[in-house]
Amino acid sequence: MAYESPLLRRPGVVAPPEDHPEAGVPWHWGDPFAEQRTASRGVAVVDRSHREIITVTGEDRLSWLHLVISQHVTELPEGEGTEALVLDSHGRIDAHMVLAYVDGTVYLDTDPGAQATTALPKGGEKQPLLDYFEAMKFWSKVDIRDATDEWALLTLLGPEVSTMLSRFDIELDTRPYAVTRFSGGIARRMPWPGPSSVDLLIPRSELVDWWTKLTDAGARPAGTWAFDALRVESLRPKLGVDTDERTIPHEVNWIGSAAHVAKGCYRGQETVAKVHNVGKPPRNMVLLHLDGSQEIYPETGDPVLRGDRTVGRVGSVAQHHELGPIALALLKRSTPADAELLAGTEDRVVQASIDPDSLPREHTAPGREAARRLRG
Repeated sequence: MAYESPLLRRPGVVAPPEDHPEAGVPWHWGDPFAEQRTASRGVAVVDRSHREIITVTGEDRLSWLHLVISQHVTELPEGEGTEALVLDSHGRIDAHMVLAYVDGTVYLDTDPGAQATTALPKGGEKQPLLDYFEAMKFWSKVDIRDATDEWALLTLLGPEVSTMLSRFDIELDTRPYAVTRFSGGIARRMPWPGPSSVDLLIPRSELVDWWTKLTDAGARPAGTWAFDALRVESLRPKLGVDTDERTIPHEVNWIGSAAHVAKGCYRGQETVAKVHNVGKPPRNMVLLHLDGSQEIYPETGDPVLRGDRTVGRVGSVAQHHELGPIALALLKRSTPADAELLAGTEDRVVQASIDPDSLPREHTAPGREAARRLRG
């Protein structure tokens, strides 16, 4: 049965469409643009309780994880976190997760329904991420558990987050991915969307109580509409939306933040190291400014065209409170920064331009003139 947050029964909440990637949690609370503004200037709270939680404990917890994920974690200190991937044997992305390490337990939260490619000799088939981890245990002294029924995730956004947390006696380091345990849960500093974001991992049985406490203390209820708009602005991809079956970490800015280029001994590492050291990815993820004058928007998976040639695919599409309609897109690396593009298909084709600030350094950026042209 599909997950449905208890907060969806609150007055004023609007649920996303059933086929939406964030189905199961609030989409917005009546005014998604005001929610974004508060998330940028004050403090807002987003229900992300649909994310799945896996815990890893045991004597070999860090050394075992080091072998099966793309990040370097053998010396991950307690009180810190990171991001990581599971790749297939060709270096293509199977799963993305965020870690928090505290009190001898590694907490991994990931998108609902996360899967990984089975190990050879079965070859090629997908299985739930937890099953993949179990299949990779071998003789390691680790205990891997699905803790989704025990823990739920809320995200606080905005420059006033630290002030809000202090009201609950939560003191959290300002370093990205800093982790602390507090009475009632775990807090993790996140570098996106925005520099002041904090994830709260709280007992699932206390989800409604914590939501009430945070909103009573001044946090504005916000939905995944606002979260995704700020995520897109931050150039942070969502797996399965901004990626396809061919995506490698280099294309979507996950080198360094989620994939380590120097460590060996993980599936897909050869591709990661080779592209980083001697090659360039075939595509780049960029921010597109969309012409919103007709209130027509492309959808995830739609083509991006330059003339009559397809040069990429549309990923996340968002309506931003300041930037207007924007999208992430995977484009061929050869696409010029000032290219005149069309995004979408059928009756949802719109003009689009690349935000030059989203391009890799190798590209020369002509400024934001292209984006201004779309706005007249």
